[in-house]
Amino acid sequence: MGEFTDKIKGAGNQVAGNLKQGSANERVREEGAAQEMKGKGQELKGKVKGVINKL
Repeated sequence: MGEFTDKIKGAGNQVAGNLKQGSANERVREEGAAQEMKGKGQELKGKVKGVINKL
């Protein structure tokens, strides 16, 4: 995947994770926290790719 794709998918996972964390169901809240962390990782991966591509 490219830099832009990673950043977009990361942002989407962060938003979905935040929404899940507002649930009354504890399991869904835990999934939301994990999904948000996954999104942060994807976004970081995209940023790293961007830096590497500029070198």
